[in-house]
Amino acid sequence: MEKEKFKKEMEKYLEIISISLTQKQIEQFYDYMNLLLEWNEKFNLTAITKPEEIILKHFIDSIIPINNIKKDSKIVDIGTGAGFPGIPLKIVRPDLKITLVDSLNKRISFLEEVIKKLQLEEIEAIHARAEEFGRNKNKRESFDIATSRAVANMSVLVEYLLPLVKLGGHCILLKGSQIEEELEKSQKALTVLGGKVEKLDCFELPMTDIKRNIIYLLKEKNTPSKYPRKPGMPAKSPIQ
Repeated sequence: MEKEKFKKEMEKYLEIISISLTQKQIEQFYDYMNLLLEWNEKFNLTAITKPEEIILKHFIDSIIPINNIKKDSKIVDIGTGAGFPGIPLKIVRPDLKITLVDSLNKRISFLEEVIKKLQLEEIEAIHARAEEFGRNKNKRESFDIATSRAVANMSVLVEYLLPLVKLGGHCILLKGSQIEEELEKSQKALTVLGGKVEKLDCFELPMTDIKRNIIYLLKEKNTPSKYPRKPGMPAKSPIQ
């Protein structure tokens, strides 16, 4: 996609969601898309490869929660994959301090290339399993926000995220359309891990009928030290 067409496509959606970007920020998104497509020919980073769909389903989808994030927040993005939502959030809000965590080294190599190419600061990519990262004493309960996009069922996801968030901090879960059962089944996990649902935003991606949900959790109690459990256990045996 030519840069000018990309810019018009981005601006069309940005206007709908009331976000304005500089020329530099739009160019960063353009470079990000091209790197994603280039690397995707070697490694399977995304099944979404049409530029129009990358803009909507990766970039716009990732930045919807931006107005609910306080200035200078320290954010961890667990299971970030090709950098969603962490890198789009960073492009839109350079003030954010972001840690990207993924268990695959090839994805970390890609993310480091994106960070370098886009000249992003105060952002790092770390190779680790979510469970191992959550047990790191230097990282545990040190973030204002933990986020994740379409990584796991909510009961599993909260065991990855809540241990990383400070008391009074938040988790932002970017989910698909069907979440009622997940919400119901995650109540015990939330209670055990010290969180509660604070807000639920249901919306459709601009100019589509694609439904999305963003779940905002508040951490109101410290997470017991035994969580997260060892790698594989949260997914194998969710708290229910």
